[in-house]
Amino acid sequence: MFRTLKEDILKVFSEDPAARSIVEVILCYPGLHALWLYRLSHLLWQHRFFLSARLMSQFTCFLTGIEIHPGAKIGRRFFIDHGTGVVIGETAEIGDDVLVYQGVVLGGTSLKKEKRHPTIGNRVVIGSGAVLLGPITIGDDARIGSGSVVIKPVPKEATVVGVPGKIVADRLAPVAVLDHSKLPDPVNETLKLLVEQQNEIKDRLDRLEEQPSRSKSRSEVWVG
Repeated sequence: MFRTLKEDILKVFSEDPAARSIVEVILCYPGLHALWLYRLSHLLWQHRFFLSARLMSQFTCFLTGIEIHPGAKIGRRFFIDHGTGVVIGETAEIGDDVLVYQGVVLGGTSLKKEKRHPTIGNRVVIGSGAVLLGPITIGDDARIGSGSVVIKPVPKEATVVGVPGKIVADRLAPVAVLDHSKLPDPVNETLKLLVEQQNEIKDRLDRLEEQPSRSKSRSEVWVG
C-alpha cells in the first residue's frame, strides 16, 4: 500500500514541473485525491458494497470535479493532471503509467450491461478535452491529441487527432511529451492541399486564356 502511495506521489513529480514538495503534492493535487479515493471505492466495489462505493465516488466527484466509477480498473502510476471534468466509466480499463489531462471522457455507447467503455494500454497520453467512446482499445504508447473524439481502436505508438480522430503519425517523439503545437492537423493539411490545387487550376486557366490572344495577334501580323 505505502509503495503504491509513494509511486503515485513520484509520478506527480515526474509529470508536473510545478510540483515543489511532497506536502504540496499531497494537499493540492485533486487528481491524486481522486485516484486515492477511487482505490477505496474500488475496494468496496470488489467486496460488493455497491452503494457505499457509489456514494464514495459521488463524494470524490464533489470534492475534486473528477468522476471515476468504482467499477473501473486502473493500473499503477496513473496521473490526472488538473483533472476537472474527467469522467471514467464503469467498464473502462487503464494500464500503467497513463497520463490524462482535464476534461477527458472515457465514455460508453451502449445501454447493455456489458463491456462498453475504452481499454487504455500502458504509457498512453490523453490530451485535454479528448473523448474516447465505446469498447475500443488504445494501444501502448499511443497519444490522443487535445479535443479529439476517438471511436475506433488505436494501434500502439500511434498519434490521433481530430473529430473524428484520425491516425496522423506513428511514434515521433517520447510519449511523455505531448506538445500539441507540433501535432499534425489533418483538417488544416486537407484545406492547404485544396488551396494549392485551386491555385494550380487557376494558373492553367490563365495560360489557356492567353493562348487565343497570341494566335490572334500573329494572324493580324500575317494579314498585314
